[in-house]
Amino acid sequence: MRKTVVIAFMNLICALCVIAQDAPLAGSLAEQDSALAAVGHGRLDSMQYIQNVIIYGRRPYEEVIPAQVLTGKQLEGLNSHSVADAVRYFAGVQLKDYGGVGGLKTVDIRSMGTNHLGVFYDGIQIGNAQNGQVDLGKFSLDNIEEISLYNGQRSSIFQSAKDYGSAGTIYLRTRRPKFKPGKRDNLNVSFKTGSFGLVNPSVRWEHKLNKHMSLSVNSEFTYATGQYHFRYRKHYSDGTLAWDTTAVRRNGEVRSWRVEGGLFGVMNGGQWHAKAYYYDGSKGIPGAIVNNVWKHAQKQWDRNFFVQGAFQRRLTDRYELMVNAKYSRDYLHYLNPDTTLMYIDNEFWQDEIYISTANKYNILTDWDVNLSVDYQWNSLDATLTGFGYPIRHTVLTALATAWSWHGFKAQGSLLYTLVNDRSSARSGGVVVGKMNRYSNKVTPAVFLSWQPWLERDFNLRAYYKRIFRMPTFNDLYYTDMGNITLNPEYATQYNVGFLYRLLTSDGFLAGVKFSADAYYNYITDKIIAVPKGTGQYRWMMMNVGKVKIRGIDASARTTLRFPADVVMDINLSYTYQRAQDYTNPADNEDGGTYKGQLAYIPWHSGSVVGHLNWHDFDLNYSFIYVGERYHTSANTRENHEQPWYTHDLSAGYVFRLGKTTTLKVSGEVNNLFNQYYDVILNYPMPGCNYKLILKFDI
Repeated sequence: MRKTVVIAFMNLICALCVIAQDAPLAGSLAEQDSALAAVGHGRLDSMQYIQNVIIYGRRPYEEVIPAQVLTGKQLEGLNSHSVADAVRYFAGVQLKDYGGVGGLKTVDIRSMGTNHLGVFYDGIQIGNAQNGQVDLGKFSLDNIEEISLYNGQRSSIFQSAKDYGSAGTIYLRTRRPKFKPGKRDNLNVSFKTGSFGLVNPSVRWEHKLNKHMSLSVNSEFTYATGQYHFRYRKHYSDGTLAWDTTAVRRNGEVRSWRVEGGLFGVMNGGQWHAKAYYYDGSKGIPGAIVNNVWKHAQKQWDRNFFVQGAFQRRLTDRYELMVNAKYSRDYLHYLNPDTTLMYIDNEFWQDEIYISTANKYNILTDWDVNLSVDYQWNSLDATLTGFGYPIRHTVLTALATAWSWHGFKAQGSLLYTLVNDRSSARSGGVVVGKMNRYSNKVTPAVFLSWQPWLERDFNLRAYYKRIFRMPTFNDLYYTDMGNITLNPEYATQYNVGFLYRLLTSDGFLAGVKFSADAYYNYITDKIIAVPKGTGQYRWMMMNVGKVKIRGIDASARTTLRFPADVVMDINLSYTYQRAQDYTNPADNEDGGTYKGQLAYIPWHSGSVVGHLNWHDFDLNYSFIYVGERYHTSANTRENHEQPWYTHDLSAGYVFRLGKTTTLKVSGEVNNLFNQYYDVILNYPMPGCNYKLILKFDI
């Protein structure tokens, strides 16, 4: 009898270990997605089933509002070169792409504007006090391990005060060194070539210093001519065709070099990392195709450098500490040599110092509280005449709490923001005027989640958040355009939704995940540029906007198993948005902007991503659809834009050259059916293009 009990107990332990490693039913969404893929790949064949055994235990904490996540294999299969290309596949995202390999690429979540989006790199925000925009096209996927998108804010309360300060956030997590038993070094070398004269080598080296510390160095070079054929059509106001021609997109040359290194360490009850990053790039700006001008001569040079570090440790059974710090320096040089418009040769220098501390305390088993305090210093220098040379001091304090009881979870937070701007205009090196500006605000957020049936992975969720964004340095102080009287732009968010997951260990259907959210956003004091005086060549910034946004985001994922070890993952996303301008009720006549759909916001958009794997071969397909929209809030016939969509296809095979050495050869075809389209009016996008990728791992 005793022997039988021992054998049964050992089988139980083995089964639990397999379940814990291959198919966790709780934890973060990324872990659950990994479990879904693991089940699909048949990694549970060795599980031993034991009848009439009931296991009791506390389920690990799960996010109140789960993120949309892209990881590892998913990122590789998206035919995407930059982070901007990858986030297009998230529900609720609009990408503004100004054309070509080097065109500016910014992201807008749920039509609230690019400046309401926070972008975090290894847990610390990427700032741009000058214009508030982060060009995601500059961030390659070569060293990115995971991209996460959160609406509202990240559900974990143990975070910096900065994490509470945006209407939506994108988290970029770089690759952390992982070593197989007996290995102390990993080397990855890749080379990409293809259309537009692309030459893109990269190398990543990881070294295990000891059992507690490792380092990683990654470097990448990119060159492309940026030239491609495009089709240009012009219609008269009555809809008849004026002309239809093809041409070559020029002045799109890109040349950039990126290098980053990191140290990673673990300790008893905690971990830390430090990172240094440098980017040096130059690119031509193709410009808009207007007034029969097909070529532009504008150039831009960028140099971005930062060092940052993070430390996290549990000091007692109840208290946990996190400290983040960063210094960055950014240089921008913009040149427009075209004297027929306006000769411009401007240089800008930004500096930032940031330090944050977060303190989490466990009051009761299911009740945590966190206090975070951040300080940030920004300055901007420029070669503009009469520039304000602003300096900004920002202090953020966040008090948050999280409580869970059975299937119910709740989080609440209060964020206090104090901003002090100081600027001074100079003339001939002499200070001619000073300005001080203070702003302090308190903004709340509440997040709720409820699992009605504990035996089913079905969750209802809702949240409310009030947040604002400060005017940027350009908004306030740009010479002859800034407006120092601007108020912050407020956004109020409401969201309700649900999430359902089903994991199975056998059969054709390995798992399903489906989520949907309905939301309403209201933006006041929206900051826009308006004509200054009677001419259209001088502008200034003003608070005049009111925007109401109603929408639905839905996404689904499933994993299917076929004979002969063939596994297929399918991801679907859909977004409906009604984003209307409520600024001026008097502007309500035909051709007015009142209640008009915002510029470039489609009513319908969506994507399909499919990945098929068979041993060392994988096949990927992706489809993006963007429905009809208008290029201004005046929703008239002449401002109407037709829908566009693209099909992308890629295939790859892994050659195993030894026990730990592999060579992966991949080929991509983007815009498979050679559709000509503009994301932004008069900025034509590339047609069908190709890419060959070689990846060598040791």
